[in-house]
Amino acid sequence: MLNGKTALVTGSTSGIGLGIATTLAMHGARVMINGFGDVQGALAQVREHDSEAIYHGADMSKPAEVADMVRQCEAQLGACDILVNNAGIQHVALVEDFPAEKWDAIIAINLSSAFHAMRAALPGMKQRNWGRIVNLASVHGLVASASKSAYVAAKHGLVGLTKSAALENATTGVTVNAICPGWVLTPLVQKQVDARAAADGVDNEEAKRRLLAEKQPSLQFTTPAELAELVVFLCSPAAQNVRGVAWQVDGGWTAQ
Repeated sequence: MLNGKTALVTGSTSGIGLGIATTLAMHGARVMINGFGDVQGALAQVREHDSEAIYHGADMSKPAEVADMVRQCEAQLGACDILVNNAGIQHVALVEDFPAEKWDAIIAINLSSAFHAMRAALPGMKQRNWGRIVNLASVHGLVASASKSAYVAAKHGLVGLTKSAALENATTGVTVNAICPGWVLTPLVQKQVDARAAADGVDNEEAKRRLLAEKQPSLQFTTPAELAELVVFLCSPAAQNVRGVAWQVDGGWTAQ
């Protein structure tokens, strides 16, 4: 379905981003990945689907590197048709205890990097009159939790940025949307589960149930594969008039 299209997925060497990059490749897209960690392993996973895949090591807190990443995607793969802004970090603390440098880093990576990538990618998309921008926000782009002020502020900002850009491009072939997951069982979340199991003296499955029970009525984790298939749908002709949405995939979290 995406044959001939090129996708750039930030924060895609593991977790949700790698799931999205792999699924886009499976549907025929050429893919540029970005992030830290096991780069070669991530590239190998994407290339399993006979897709051309390359890597750019942009530090998402540095605007010039983000812009260069988009330019290199266009230069090496021919275009940047699909931009998935997924890169993100987290820190948990009360506002009065929140380190200023952690606030700045979360805003830079979770919000500003998406702006800089969109700013660089939109001219080419508009020139071709086709583009798909999907911003990985969060339920925390719609509701808040205590001790996550920077993350909540960044994700609320990302939803707002999505809506503004969608309106600016409403009469073009470029759509801009956000996905708002609840709990997703990524390696980072698994660490929280492990910590809870140790603290509560319970097994891993019970720790998962307790974590989910606090917020997510379905008592099921969303999977990276489910989010990836939603990205594919948003790239499809069926979604050409889906514009400016903040699509919850949260097991009922925000329905409460």
